[in-house]
Amino acid sequence: MSLKSVNGILSILQKQAKWQEQPFQRLLKCWAEVVDPVVASHTRPLSIQRDVLWVATSSAAWAQNLTFGRSSLLLKLNQKLPTPLVDIRFSTAGWQDSSRERKQQQTVLPQEHPSYLGDEISHRPDATPTIQDANAAFGHWARTMQARSHGLPLCPQCQSPTPPGELDRWDVCAFCTAKRLSK
Repeated sequence: MSLKSVNGILSILQKQAKWQEQPFQRLLKCWAEVVDPVVASHTRPLSIQRDVLWVATSSAAWAQNLTFGRSSLLLKLNQKLPTPLVDIRFSTAGWQDSSRERKQQQTVLPQEHPSYLGDEISHRPDATPTIQDANAAFGHWARTMQARSHGLPLCPQCQSPTPPGELDRWDVCAFCTAKRLSK
């Protein structure tokens, strides 16, 4: 039974970890240092497929500009990667997906929205009957809306019941604001 030093075992584990590391994760780690910080802010590597790196860019101008300099970028990247890349493709495809993710992360809570009426209205138990007739369904809806809007301030422009948050924010209801902005 041979005993190995801790340093020897750690170096073996480190070599195995580098060998098992996926090329794309390795590329993501070194992307910002290989490209300029300005370029890094306008690009995002998406994937490596058949030894071709696909990179999303913020605009077509960035994609075109980086395409012209891709050979020097390939040389720099291949020095850092265990498996060499054959080519790099730049495109704006995939860039919008990240901005959607950012927008989804910045979700507004219901109580922060100007149309929020409060918990007492939104959680009121409604006895929703089974309605067979369209006229009866409309009548039930109209009565429910009238009950919900009872006590709300009126929009100064159209005189419809309006949540107070909308009046505080726009001085009129959301519909009148939309009409004003569309003109």
